[in-house]
Amino acid sequence: MSLDQNINNELKEAMLSKNEVKLRTIKAIKAAFLIAKTEKGATGEITQEQEIKILQKLFNQRKESFEIFTKENRAELAAREKEEMDVITSYLPAQMSDDDLKNIVKETIAETGATSVKDMGKVIGSVSKKVAGQAEGARISTLVKELLGA
Repeated sequence: MSLDQNINNELKEAMLSKNEVKLRTIKAIKAAFLIAKTEKGATGEITQEQEIKILQKLFNQRKESFEIFTKENRAELAAREKEEMDVITSYLPAQMSDDDLKNIVKETIAETGATSVKDMGKVIGSVSKKVAGQAEGARISTLVKELLGA
């Protein structure tokens, strides 16, 4: 069953159980999927990779809002964003451990022959494809900088 179908089933369950947080979040996910399916040049279907990218984008939006609300002492809004982040996280693939990610980055540096920070873009792009949603871009970037000696 695809994530899109799973989301539809979860939406029904959230409606029946009157779970407001899950319902609100799933509606946002469903809307983002619908926009991706109907945007110009789209085929009407989205791939699993696109689904993961959309979920990561939604998660990052919530995370950024959560940080802003926390900094501005808006606890009720921060709590709302945190709840939505938790729901979105349940649909994302499990995050890769730092050790596993470091090994993949080292392998990729060896494969690409990267020696300096100038080659960082190549390495990050390659690693991002390999880990496909199992690590945030910021984590990848930090590790690549560290290993290339920036």
